[in-house]
Amino acid sequence: MLGKIRDLTGHNKNAHLKLKGNVVLMRSIAGAIKDGLGELVGCHVTCQLISSTVADPNNGNRGKVCAEAILKKWLRNPPPLRASEEQFRVTFNWEVEKHGIPGAIIVKNNHASEFFLKTITLDDVPGHGTIVFVANSWVYPQSKYRYNRVFFTNGTYLPSQMPAALKPYRDDELRNLRGDDQQGPYEVHDRVYRYDVYNDLGLPRRVLGGTKEFPYPRRCRTGRKPTKTDPGSESRLTLVNGDIYVPRDERFGDIKKSDFYVYAIKALVNAVVPAIKVLCEGVEFDSFKDITRLYEGGIQLPKIPALEELRKKFQFQLAKGVLPVGGDYLLKHPMPQLIKEDKTSWMTDEEFGRQILAGVNPMIVRRLTDFPPRSSLDPSKYGDHTSTITEEHLENKLEGLTVQQALDGNRLYILDHHDNFMPFLVRINSLEGNFIYATRTLLFLRGDGTLVPVAIELSLPDELPDGLTTAKSTVYTPTSTTGAEAWVWHLAKAYANVNDYCWHQLISHWLNTHAVMEPFVIATNRQLSVTHPVHKLLLPHYRDTMNINSNARQMLVNAGGIFETTVFPRQYALEMSSVIYKDWNFTEQALPDDLIKRGMAVADPSRPDKVRLLVKDYPYASDGLDIWYAIEQWVTEYLSIYYPNDAVLQADEELQAWWEEVRMVGHADLKDAPWWPKMQTVAELDKACATIIWIASALHAAVNFGQYPYAGYLPNRPSVSRKRMPAPGSDEYAELEHNPEKVFVRTITCKFEALVGISLLEILSSHSSDEVYLGQRDTPEWTSDDEAQEAFKRFGTRLTEIERGLEAKNADPWLKNRNGPAKFPYTLLYPNTKDERGAAAGITAKGIPNSISI
Repeated sequence: MLGKIRDLTGHNKNAHLKLKGNVVLMRSIAGAIKDGLGELVGCHVTCQLISSTVADPNNGNRGKVCAEAILKKWLRNPPPLRASEEQFRVTFNWEVEKHGIPGAIIVKNNHASEFFLKTITLDDVPGHGTIVFVANSWVYPQSKYRYNRVFFTNGTYLPSQMPAALKPYRDDELRNLRGDDQQGPYEVHDRVYRYDVYNDLGLPRRVLGGTKEFPYPRRCRTGRKPTKTDPGSESRLTLVNGDIYVPRDERFGDIKKSDFYVYAIKALVNAVVPAIKVLCEGVEFDSFKDITRLYEGGIQLPKIPALEELRKKFQFQLAKGVLPVGGDYLLKHPMPQLIKEDKTSWMTDEEFGRQILAGVNPMIVRRLTDFPPRSSLDPSKYGDHTSTITEEHLENKLEGLTVQQALDGNRLYILDHHDNFMPFLVRINSLEGNFIYATRTLLFLRGDGTLVPVAIELSLPDELPDGLTTAKSTVYTPTSTTGAEAWVWHLAKAYANVNDYCWHQLISHWLNTHAVMEPFVIATNRQLSVTHPVHKLLLPHYRDTMNINSNARQMLVNAGGIFETTVFPRQYALEMSSVIYKDWNFTEQALPDDLIKRGMAVADPSRPDKVRLLVKDYPYASDGLDIWYAIEQWVTEYLSIYYPNDAVLQADEELQAWWEEVRMVGHADLKDAPWWPKMQTVAELDKACATIIWIASALHAAVNFGQYPYAGYLPNRPSVSRKRMPAPGSDEYAELEHNPEKVFVRTITCKFEALVGISLLEILSSHSSDEVYLGQRDTPEWTSDDEAQEAFKRFGTRLTEIERGLEAKNADPWLKNRNGPAKFPYTLLYPNTKDERGAAAGITAKGIPNSISI
């Protein structure tokens, strides 16, 4: 028989007609049971190789397609007990001399449920060795698709370099992902990436995006029907049963432990918040000790049947410590790192100043160049809002310097939230339970490198008959006395922190990372093939972002959501972020540009990162510049492989379409801004890709994973202030003399808001156990290009060296801002901390994930 004929060497002469491969995929438990039954009646998973070198004239000169090959031994007895990797063998009738080199593969799922396809590897392809198809995609039953699912090898091709036999398949795949002919509503298996405005926040919130008055980045379109009362607003889903559409490959899934985030937030919104509301009805904190009991003993919640319903629905056991479990409903939070070593150091001026440089929002402080600080508010609406801080306020606080000498020596800095909040304060302070000041905090850089506050200005709006909204301002300064005067100063810092907490959550975190990144995710999938080098470069930095954003719009930043419940702008929050977005500038998101803009650094071409810090011990900036430079080196080395000159970049139609769509559609409301790169040079592409990676990885890590460690202790980072500053001679001032802690804690966030807020921060500050960190890939075979693989290894090596350097900085006693009075080292920009078991999960306050995945 032909199959048994052997040549003189003993090899099977028919071997060259067969190609054997290994398929790695994951099935859910329920899916495995259904599919096992299906296989008994003839359902299979089939694969067909597509040639990259031999065209089929009977199929439009597309790559020749082989006969279907069936995955062997799909039926397992018993089925897997949990979602885990499984391997299957497949054999193709394929003769390389006749059919050429395989370049793509069609996968058809004829079972009843989906599976997650990771890779398909062909062994010993004659003349070519191993060929790997990287999928990392959910494959639904074939009946769900209007087309075949096609996966390419891990080769990297610019559009002009794509083998002609594969080019039609490449074009088809992009057309399918655009789905511009599909209006929706989209279903879970759909793979459609389209844009929409923020019209899904729930009524009566206004639509954000699409107008000059309220611009916004675009989000993923779901195609859901409009509400009955407002055709411009999208209908909402129920919190428990809603399945918010994003393309399936963007969603948390059975195989990802980060599913925990979604279920934990749903449990918090549906079950824990109502229970906390009942518990806290008319109850307040009276002292700092009341607050520390949350971490030392916890509090007993009333029965929460909704939590058990969620567990049953999702078959998911919520972890202890994040939300109540079992029958006792004890809500207990871990001790925030800030107060582990010292429970009072957060009150010192030194720790207050340190957190402006090394806390959870260290990207707002700027160098003061003019005194007194001036306002950028429109004088025709607001009059003169120049600061009322005077030189007399600063006497004896500048180590013997005059104000002008301090300015000239780069020793004065400011945390300025006056202009940010003043335009909104009339409306915000009309809300029950709010009494918010607009703040300016002046800081002095001492000779030992530490930054301390020397004056805080609290301002309220004053509406005049002529329509102007001027400011009523009072300036507070540090005091060496004790008693009520000292506590007034502590309250002034608390009011400043209320402003900063809101800005951090709403702008530094939500707008400047989550919201602005989503258009890049959509445009990349619509315009860049998976085989494109830029797609391969950026894909890890998009992991789970669209999914976490969609859930945020459903539960966190929506009308009546957690953000509006716990942070002072309430229903005006997203509208405020829209106003701020008007001034967003993509090029200024690059760390060196940001530092120079804020006056925290000056250009220095002699340095590798091209900037010199004016505050040398500025942990966020110094650590961030190390990370930025490593990212920039990696991106430059990688892209130079594919773009040897500007002409190649200019001729890349996919790249040009991608950048055009980012600007004209994804960020359409800012499309006419002059700062957009023209994308005509390789240097522009290098900078743009480095900036995207920086935002998605290090910038997000810096603003996210320190939330619970710093703000989990409410007095340090309150989200609301409810009362005005006590005035001398008032009853409130007298109480400040006798019971200062009670006055302090009753001035800031109430108990209900505090418990809800820190419960959320605990979830958001946790790393999942399947986190993929900067310098890592979840699929080692992500590219077949050896040069790219070597460049990526060098990137990983640099990050390891950087982490060792950051550890050394934290051990240096001369760098006082690294640990501060709280003895809590700045570790948020440690790249990919590992122990011998792998990356640590939970609240670690360190580690830079590749993407905005929570």
